[in-house]
Amino acid sequence: MQVPTITSGYLAVLALIYAALGLRVALLRRKNLVLFGDSGNTDLRSAIRAHAHFAEYVPITALMVAMLEMSGFAALRIHLLMATLLVARLLHPLGMYAKPMTPQFVVGRIGGMTLTILVMIASAVQILLRLWRGS
Repeated sequence: MQVPTITSGYLAVLALIYAALGLRVALLRRKNLVLFGDSGNTDLRSAIRAHAHFAEYVPITALMVAMLEMSGFAALRIHLLMATLLVARLLHPLGMYAKPMTPQFVVGRIGGMTLTILVMIASAVQILLRLWRGS
């Protein structure tokens, strides 16, 4: 079994993005004097959802990629999966602040979500294939 060094490097960068998203929520809460919820503030709501969305999708996806890396999956494929996840997680928050169906919305929010789901599905399918083949 290999130590997932490739995945862990990407995870370190993703953790910094997650921290930035969390800080954005905290700053908006302080600026708008909101302790709980979003008080109807659309910027705060978008920041909360961008932060939460990251927390909902990144851990399970990164865990699956780490398992693939530990099982000997090709390094290039690990880089491809994690780089795509990184790009997706950079795009998604940009789209969260855009008006619906603008180019920024489509590329950021929809594109980021689509890429995230594709990486998650690709990772799950690869794990299931490896289990099915017994490798």
